[in-house]
Amino acid sequence: QVQLVESGGGLVQPGGSLRLSCAVSGIIFRLYRMAWYRQAPGKQRELVASITSGDNSNYADSVKGRFTISRDNAKSTVYLQMNSLKPEDTAVYYCNVAGSSSWGQGTQVTVSS
Repeated sequence: QVQLVESGGGLVQPGGSLRLSCAVSGIIFRLYRMAWYRQAPGKQRELVASITSGDNSNYADSVKGRFTISRDNAKSTVYLQMNSLKPEDTAVYYCNVAGSSSWGQGTQVTVSS
């Protein structure tokens, strides 16, 4: 059974940075593409970034140049470094084994002055 535990969210001022982590268990982590999603109040969950088993990454246009996804296969952990945060980045952030229906509890990111 896949388990995902997100952490690292919080309250940050516009222009600030946060690093999210997602610890994964129950799969051979290094074999899987991983993704980060977010869901803002009243909006649908959207894909933010993904990273393949070969470390190729893709980003939503809204975060390109500001966010960086990475992975540590030895720790079965995927990260999302978020810089130059904007109020519109406020959401609950979730990680996902790409294509699966397994989700963690999410971590709240609030960007506000």
